[in-house]
Amino acid sequence: MIGVFLDTETNGLNSQIHKILEIAFQIVDLTSGEFKEEFQTLVAQPIESWEKSDQESLRINGFTWNEVSKGKTPRHVSQTIIDIFSRCGIRRKKAVFICQNPSFDRVFFSQLIDPDTQELLSWPYHWLDLASMYWALSITKAKQKMGPLPWETGFSKDLIAQQYALPGEEKPHRAMNGVRHLLLCYQAVVGFPRINEPIR
Repeated sequence: MIGVFLDTETNGLNSQIHKILEIAFQIVDLTSGEFKEEFQTLVAQPIESWEKSDQESLRINGFTWNEVSKGKTPRHVSQTIIDIFSRCGIRRKKAVFICQNPSFDRVFFSQLIDPDTQELLSWPYHWLDLASMYWALSITKAKQKMGPLPWETGFSKDLIAQQYALPGEEKPHRAMNGVRHLLLCYQAVVGFPRINEPIR
């Protein structure tokens, strides 16, 4: 099974108004932990979309119009992702997406590759989240009196990292920073059954 660890950055939270500004992912074998491929790019958006930006979102990710205006076109990014997924065998029943916030990332990802195209390409429809994995494991441990309940510790990615004595995500919030931190947390919480070497 292959995992596509994915993160996006946007200029706001409303996918009907706001746009994806950056996407990054790393493709990893979920059995061995073997790194297969990674991708990161800024996505150019028209000035009309930029002018609708939520300023709090831009404060968090730190993007400027100068950066975004130099990104790749959505069409170019879309085709690059399709080519990488084809090369790496990203298909239903053979791969899953793993995100910090899949309900957010999936809807903005679909701005690049629409759901009908994803279906045509037989891409995975399972988008898994780290918080649910941590929640289930914490509940099991709490039942055995081996740890606190998840709502006692909190279950944001940075709070999960604290529970495993891991550093927080690098700032500003950029997509590849998010992917690397997600992988670090995933390895601590879930792990790889037959890991051969550390995640890069």
